[in-house]
Amino acid sequence: MPATPSQANTLLIHRADALATLHDTGSQYKDASLLIEGNAIAWVGRAADLPAGALASAGDVIDARGCVVVPGLINTHHHMFQSLTRAVPAAQNAELFGWLKALYPIWARLTPEMVNVSTQIAMAELLLSGCTTSSDHLYIYPNGVRLDDSIEAAARIGMRFHATRGAMSVGESAGGLPPDNLVENEAAILTDTQRLIERYDDKGRYAMLRVAAAPCSPFSVSTSLMRESAVLARSLGARMHTHLAENDHDVAYSLEKFGMTPAQYAESLGWLGSDVWHAHCVKLDAHGIGRFAATGTGVAHCPCSNMRLASGIAPVRRMLDAGVAVGLGVDGSASNDAAHLLNEARQAMLLARVGRSLEPFGCDAGPREMGAMDALHMATRGGAKVLGRSDIGMLAPGMAADVAIYDTRTLGFAGGAVHDPIGALMFCVSANAAYTIVNGKVVVRNGQLTTVDLGPLIERHNQLAVQLVNT
Repeated sequence: MPATPSQANTLLIHRADALATLHDTGSQYKDASLLIEGNAIAWVGRAADLPAGALASAGDVIDARGCVVVPGLINTHHHMFQSLTRAVPAAQNAELFGWLKALYPIWARLTPEMVNVSTQIAMAELLLSGCTTSSDHLYIYPNGVRLDDSIEAAARIGMRFHATRGAMSVGESAGGLPPDNLVENEAAILTDTQRLIERYDDKGRYAMLRVAAAPCSPFSVSTSLMRESAVLARSLGARMHTHLAENDHDVAYSLEKFGMTPAQYAESLGWLGSDVWHAHCVKLDAHGIGRFAATGTGVAHCPCSNMRLASGIAPVRRMLDAGVAVGLGVDGSASNDAAHLLNEARQAMLLARVGRSLEPFGCDAGPREMGAMDALHMATRGGAKVLGRSDIGMLAPGMAADVAIYDTRTLGFAGGAVHDPIGALMFCVSANAAYTIVNGKVVVRNGQLTTVDLGPLIERHNQLAVQLVNT
């Protein structure tokens, strides 16, 4: 018998071994169920308390026995086009500035198709890891590339997307890092940023697409572009994003060029506030942490990229203790070579623990520096706050139906999930999701992406990667 319209619009996740709501109360349930109606969560709790008739009337039922259910993970910083240049030999052993100089000439050959396909690849990898919302920072626009190419890819694959209109305007001849052929005219940057925000930025609850202004970094854009981008974004009610204090060279550049620390420079241009988030902040000092906390400025913590480029260890515990909003980012695929957000959370937990032991005079915090729930909180609630959203990052009635389900009956969880199934997500293998649900739609089912055919997509992506690097 075919489902009625109401049944077809209802999804029940039933009898999960464990469910973490990430609610302020810290609610966790065993033998739990979660009811989705349309694109929102209608009910969550113990399976024994499921509303009468919910099981029989559900249009789709996911048997979650043996599984753990958490809010969909949130990625707050990425450069998805870089999926095309993962593991490029010339950039494997370089720090940030050397890495960029090795890759800029390659990225100059990007085409609209390359951006579209690489965005789908990056998003597929994220969705398969249980990530339901992602930001992306596209800051290179050669050969007719537009942010629209990324936006179209996100709509096709079914990911909740925070697209950011990046930009570079100060080339080598003017004292910047990027080559002159990759920088844009500042008036054109601002005009296109306004176009994109006015066309695409959805400020409504459960929005699938938002757009932010995102000049790339202090070493690739002018002071005037930073300032004018902030004015424009705020006039349109949009958010703002950039890189800040990523490594020692980044700090040295700021001190030499502007006579200020990165945090001081950002504040002088209006780039602190609850509508702003900065990527990395590895070298954010005590004053900067205090100002970020006081102004509500967010941080996208990218542990794998920071390790890959030897940028350092961000003072995340100090940020969190000060009240700074911190989310997680996988960063560019070519500075991480992976886009697995559950693994990013695990690495954040482990790196925080070892980081304090390396400080002068040592520290006895050690393993207590960050626990499994701290890391999961950054990957969900923390990311939602950084992106300025109150409708994602938590499993509760009225929240967006963004859910990740992991099967713990697999080899990597053996002997772990039986003791602490939620903690095992962080301490055991970084598994792919069995199910990923975005806005009430199942986009990963039984570990397989449902929205695009991955085989041909990967094949085309690899063809384009060879073309890009070897041309």
